[in-house]
Amino acid sequence: MAPKPTTSYRRFYDVNGWLFVSIALGLIGVFMAYPIVRSLWMSLHAGQGTVVEFVGVGNVVRLAGDPVFLKALQNTCIFLVIQVPIMLLLALVMASCLNMPNLRFRGLLRTAVFLPCVTSLVAYSVVFKSMFSYDGLVNHALAWLGLISEPIPWLNDPFWSKVVIIIAITWRWTGYNMIFYLAAMQNIDKSIYEAARIDGISAYRRFVSITIPNLKPVILFTTVTSTIGTLQLFDEPMNITTVGTVFSDNTLTLSMYIYNLSFKFVPNFGYAATVSYVIVLLVAALAAIQFYAARERN
Repeated sequence: MAPKPTTSYRRFYDVNGWLFVSIALGLIGVFMAYPIVRSLWMSLHAGQGTVVEFVGVGNVVRLAGDPVFLKALQNTCIFLVIQVPIMLLLALVMASCLNMPNLRFRGLLRTAVFLPCVTSLVAYSVVFKSMFSYDGLVNHALAWLGLISEPIPWLNDPFWSKVVIIIAITWRWTGYNMIFYLAAMQNIDKSIYEAARIDGISAYRRFVSITIPNLKPVILFTTVTSTIGTLQLFDEPMNITTVGTVFSDNTLTLSMYIYNLSFKFVPNFGYAATVSYVIVLLVAALAAIQFYAARERN
C-alpha cells in the first residue's frame, strides 16, 4: 500500500503545478482578459483618434439615433434569421442521407460536402463575386435556360445582394455542421431503428421521433456556434459586395461597421467598442434563449 503524501509533498506539487501553468495564464491575461477590460473601458469614452473624453452611457444613447448602426443591425438580423435555419436544416438532411448504410460512394460524398469549409475565405468570395457579377456565369446560365430576360444585379440590388451572401455562407458552412450531425447519428444505437422498423414505423417518423431527440445536444451546439458566427459576419460581405473601397449598405453588418469606425473613417475606438458590445449582448441573450429552449423538461 503506497504511503499517503505528506502536507509538504502536496504543497510542493501544488506550487510546481501553478508554475507550469503560470506562463499560459499570463498570456491569457495579457491577450484576452486585458483587451476585454480595456475595450469595456473604451466604450465609456468618445472622440476621434487619441483625443477622447469620458461620456459614460453617451455612446449607448448615440446607438439609438445612428441610422448606419440600425441598418447594420437589421442586415445582421436578416442573415441570422434566414440563413442559420436554412443551413442547419440542410446539414441535418445531408447528414441523414449520408448516414444511410446502403449509399454508394459515401466517403467521396462526405468529403465533397465538407470540402467547402476548408477553402480559403477570400478565394471562394472572389469566385462568388465573379459568378454573380452582372455579366457572370449565373446570369448567363439563367438567360440560357430562359428564366430571365435581362441580367439580375446580384451585387447591387438590396434584395439580391443579401441572397448572394446567404448562398455563399450556406455553401461554405453547411458541410461543417453536417459533420457534427453525422458523427452524432453514428453513435445512435442501431437496434432502436431496427425495433422501430419492425413495428412498421415510417422513415419520416423514425427521423422525427428517434434521430432528432438523440441529436438535441448537437443541434444546440451547432445553433449556438452558427448564431455566434453569423453575428460576427464580416468576410463574405467585405469580399463579395464591396467594390474597391466602397462598402455596400445593402449587406453592411455589425462587424463591418466596427471595422469602418476603427479603420475606414476617422478612428472612433470608443464608439466602435460600444458597437462590439452589442454583438456580445446579442450572443449572450440568444445563447441563453437557446439553452433555455433546449433544456430538459421533467
